[in-house]
This record gives sequence, C-alpha cells and structure tokens, in this order.
Amino acid sequence: MPDGFSAGDTAFVLISAALVMLMTPGLAFFYGGMVRVKSTLNMLVMSFISLAIVSVLWVLYGYTLSFGTDAFHGLIGNLDHLGMRGIGLNDLSGSIPVTAFAAFQLMFAVITPALISGAIADRAKFTAWSLFIALWVTIVYFPVAHWVFFFDNGHGGWLGDRQGVIDFAGGTAVHINAGVAGLALCLVLGKRVGFKKDPMRPHSLPLVMLGSGLLWFGWFGFNAGSALAANGVAGMAFMNTQVATAAAMLGWLAYEKIRHGAFTSLGAASGAVAGLVAITPACGSVSMLGAVAIGLIAGAVCAAAISLKYKLGFDDSLDVVGVHAVGGAVGSLLIGFFATGHVGQTAQGLFYGGGWGQLGKQALGVAVVAVYSFVISWLLGQAIQKTIGFRVAEDVEVAGIDQAEHAESAYDFSAVGASLSRALSTPTLVTAAADTAHKTEVDA
Repeated sequence: MPDGFSAGDTAFVLISAALVMLMTPGLAFFYGGMVRVKSTLNMLVMSFISLAIVSVLWVLYGYTLSFGTDAFHGLIGNLDHLGMRGIGLNDLSGSIPVTAFAAFQLMFAVITPALISGAIADRAKFTAWSLFIALWVTIVYFPVAHWVFFFDNGHGGWLGDRQGVIDFAGGTAVHINAGVAGLALCLVLGKRVGFKKDPMRPHSLPLVMLGSGLLWFGWFGFNAGSALAANGVAGMAFMNTQVATAAAMLGWLAYEKIRHGAFTSLGAASGAVAGLVAITPACGSVSMLGAVAIGLIAGAVCAAAISLKYKLGFDDSLDVVGVHAVGGAVGSLLIGFFATGHVGQTAQGLFYGGGWGQLGKQALGVAVVAVYSFVISWLLGQAIQKTIGFRVAEDVEVAGIDQAEHAESAYDFSAVGASLSRALSTPTLVTAAADTAHKTEVDA
C-alpha cells in the first residue's frame, strides 16, 4: 500500500459507510409507521428506490460532479472521473482509499432525496417520484455537495472551502437541502384529500420507534465517520451526537407536555431525529456542553415548528420541513455561537470570543442552500406535474396508493377476515359469543 495509508482509518470509514446505508431503511420504517395503513408500502419503497437510483448515478457522474477537481469557481466538479475512471485501487484521499471515501459519500447522496419523500406522503406517483430523484440529485445535491464538502486548500467548494461555512456532516447539504425541497414539492402537489378534516394518525408507532432507533444508530457513522479517520475528532463527534440527540428528545417532550399535556412516543422519536439533524453540522466544532444546548434548543424549536403547516396552510405530511429544514438551520446557525475553535475546526463562535463573523458565514450557507434548493425543486416538481403528472388521482389517494402503484399492500388482512367469517358462521362460537356478551351486561 502507498505511504500514508491507514488500515484502521479505512476500516472505520467503511463501517461508517455501512451504518449510513442502514439509515435509509431506518428512514423507511420511520416514515412508514407514520402514514396510514393504505400508504405504508409506498412510503417504504419511496426510500428504498433511492438506494437503487442514486447508487448508479453516483458511479456514472455523481462522484465526479461532487468531488472531482473544481471546474468553475467552486460550483461544480470536473468530469475527469466519469464512470469512476482514473481512480486506482491504491489512490488515497487522506489516509484512506478514494474508493472508501466515495462509498461513504455515496450513502449521504442516497439518504438525502429519501428524506424529501415524507413531505409528499400519500399522494405522489412512484414513477414521477423516481424521475424526481434522478433529476434532483443531478441538479441540486451533487453541486451542493461540491459547494459544502469538497476541500482543496482554498480551491474547492465555494461555501465550505472558500467562504468558511462549517458543515461537518451535512446540516446544509443534506438536511436544509432536503427539507426545503420537501416544502417546494408540498406546494406543487397540494394538500392531501381530507387535510385538516380527517384523522391522519400514524398507523404503527412501534415502526416509528424502530425507525428512529435505526436512524440514531446509523447516525454515529454519519457524524463520527465524517472525520474520515479513527481519531479524537471522530470520538468527539460521536459523543456530541449522543448527548445532543438525548437533549433534543427531552426538549421536544418538555414542549409537548407543556403545550399538549402529554409525553408521546411520536414526540420522543421525532425529538431524537431533530437532535440528530441539528448536531450534524456542529458535531465537529462544539463541546459536549454545547451539543447539549444545541439539542435542547433544536428539540423545542422543531416541536414548535411543525405546527407551521397548519398556520401557513401547506401539507407537509410527515414534518420534513419542521424537523429537517428547521433543525438543519438551527444546528448550522448555532455553530456561530457555540464553536469552540478547539475541536475539529479553528473557527470560534460568539460565546468563545469569535465575534459575529462565523455566524454571518453560517447564515450565508443556510440562505444560499435553502434558496437554491427551493427554486430548483419547485421548477422540477412543476415540470414533472405538467408532463407525466406527479400526483395520483383523487380516487387512488382515497382508496390507498399501495395497490394502485405497487399492486401490493403492507399487511394481509384476508386471513383475519376469513377467520372471523368462520367464527361467525359456527353456531357454537356464535352462541358462546352471545352468552359472553349477555354475562358482561349482567355483571355491569
């Protein structure tokens, strides 16, 4: 192996990549449990299809657009690595093979469009959604990843490398990017049938809890792995991820109890995800106490933000805007206050003597990514809606999108129905049921 290669760092990054890959199925469970029964399967597949589409596009041109040598003022990479050509087995990125780095970054590209799907649950055509993924990662994610993640000694991406915006693991490139895109698609597709009128409660809170647990587990690879080495920065990012997530859950539940009078399992799961989102950009630049503060703030703010859809009238089905766009913005901006200058970056926030400079840089990153993502996502959504159609027919939405789009359903109730029919057709069982009902009335 070439000089500088580290087997330990390589193993760490590959394991982290596998953890990040697991987050997409985790997201599928998280979203799948939050929708109604008739949309469960569609919600699961909307996440899984991103694994297929983005993986192929990443090899074809995604990696080179994101991490190829800058081609134009920090806005896009060159085409030298189309089809991953020119990348040798022993070529290094730091202390790890380029192939390991590419695998790790691929998993970020996969989960980002999958996050958007929750905003348009229950009403999107699967073909249109698949086309949107392909177009969106090409025009939005790959360039933004270059802006934020590609470093080349001042000749890399224009936000991270040239402007000094801190985004350790994806608060802008992943969460604000996806959350704002979700808002754009909400406006393009319109509200679900029965929005604000019919109950649209999660059909399986255990699935939601399972999904949030898998996300939490995988997020250690997402954040700690972004150190790209098994070192102290990775350890700090790991700890910051844990404590911020815990604090955000507490912050969300406290807000929920004060505002609504109960601690809910959905609130606990959503609070955890909000904390994971908020600490993502900051985990490599703040102390553990700073991470706790960021988590508490994000949990409460995101819990309050999800009510915006009712006040402003847009139908964000699974609160992608309130959790990911708002959580990503909160975490990114709070770096301007809590960056210590002694973790992974030297920049200092306001509370550590750094003045307002870093906060201004963070605000620039948040604003630029949000505006770019919203405008392009809205245009792509409108183009798809006016050509092949993005939204399913109203009767399909009411009956359930699973059968119409996939010819399947998440649950088979026929066996239950058959058993009930047999029970009701058996005189002995009918009599026993009647006797039981009569005894219950007498006892009452």
